[in-house]
Amino acid sequence: MGSSQSVSEEIRELASKTGFTSDQIEHLHRRFKQLSGDQPTIRKENFDRIPDLEFNPIRSKIVQAFFDKRNLREESEGLVDEINFEDFLTIMSNFRPIEMNMDEEQLQRFRKQKLKFLFHMYDADSDGKITLQEYRNVVKEMLSGNPHLDKESVRSIADGAMMEAAGICVGQMEPDQVYEGITFEDFLKIWEGIDIETKMHVRFLTMEPIAMCY
Repeated sequence: MGSSQSVSEEIRELASKTGFTSDQIEHLHRRFKQLSGDQPTIRKENFDRIPDLEFNPIRSKIVQAFFDKRNLREESEGLVDEINFEDFLTIMSNFRPIEMNMDEEQLQRFRKQKLKFLFHMYDADSDGKITLQEYRNVVKEMLSGNPHLDKESVRSIADGAMMEAAGICVGQMEPDQVYEGITFEDFLKIWEGIDIETKMHVRFLTMEPIAMCY
């Protein structure tokens, strides 16, 4: 993280940008070096070193999220090949747990940040909508380990969920009306009242391998 003379200032700047404490940043820097093999950047293949991710049904989407420009920079699309430590912290900040001293405005902003990150994982083509096919793909990945569900069952589950989303966001639809997809505004409505703050987190304060809970 730079020369010894600038480390403290760099940590303060990172803390201001990400909401992590100095101790958490130092801990995550050790994790970053562990993952990167002591290199200045991390590539997708480095995530193979996280055992818990191996069994996560949406592992590929979680890993890709770290390299998605939408999560790293405003008004950007596409993927980067590698990320530095500041990029890593930026992504990890989406998994920070709730802080007890947050007021209502901070909590809502924090929640919206997490949901935007999650929305990007579903919206694979970056067009601002989660289409039925994109939703089917996510459901297929999430249920891939269930031997009792065939392709048609997965499609039915996804289609039913999309119809429920349309009902929440659009209301009663005409017989010939087509729901084109879930916008971010729709996504916020769908997740209203659901405890995303504690469901979406990372156990980054322990020395065991990083585990992403989803």
